[in-house]
Amino acid sequence: MSVPESADEPDLSLPSSARIYDFLLGGGHNFAVDRQLAERILQVVPAARDTAVANRAFLGRAVRACLDRGCRQFLDLGSGIPTVEAVHETAQRYDPSARVAYVDTDPVAVAISRDVLAGSDRATVTAADLTDPDAVLSAPGVAGLLDPAEPTAVLAVSVLHYVADDDLVARLIGRYCSAFGPGSMMALSHGSTDVDDPAAVAGTVGMQQLARDSGHPLVLRDRGVLRRVTAAVDPLEPGLVDISRWRCDEPVPGPVLGMYALVGAVRAQSR
Repeated sequence: MSVPESADEPDLSLPSSARIYDFLLGGGHNFAVDRQLAERILQVVPAARDTAVANRAFLGRAVRACLDRGCRQFLDLGSGIPTVEAVHETAQRYDPSARVAYVDTDPVAVAISRDVLAGSDRATVTAADLTDPDAVLSAPGVAGLLDPAEPTAVLAVSVLHYVADDDLVARLIGRYCSAFGPGSMMALSHGSTDVDDPAAVAGTVGMQQLARDSGHPLVLRDRGVLRRVTAAVDPLEPGLVDISRWRCDEPVPGPVLGMYALVGAVRAQSR
């Protein structure tokens, strides 16, 4: 899955999941081919746009929570395209000194991200596979920006459900959590059918089928599994909850798919 830094220019005639997500969020870094597929997705799963918006809103709240806990460094795994209230925008609005290392395996997301971040000395993007943490953590865009001795927020928002093996997910979380200093944090969101809303379950299953057909299968995990794979993290209140309910003061604009959110402090023994 890894994409080397010297990868050829991406084929822009093919739709990109990162650009589709950007379109669903109302961003401008997408093309006609992406919008066409996005409209097809919305026909099958009407809640896809509202879920993307709710997921991005959760990311913003998670970033602010990590800032409140003293993190001024962020490692964003599976970051996509950093637009529409991206991590560096949110973090640096609060503290201009905040540093953000974006990591993604999609060459389209990486290429566009480099354009978006051009001229920034406090935000980088790295082409790497999050399932190879040694490669991620040693990459110049990560190791050259983030101080491993400082508290760091590791973000894995709507990405770990693309990793098939539960034990691997647990190991990855443990490895990334142990890479940085005391006071580090972890934030994630993850697809699930272990929810009480039948409509959300049906929509999530529909999205899983679309993902399978696209060659990027989703592994939907129940709450018990999610608690087990995040054993290295002590959750902040309100714990593992729907993305629309994690410290959300305003109603979510519409129906969302099954998606759980968690933000927590890295346990000392995990470092």
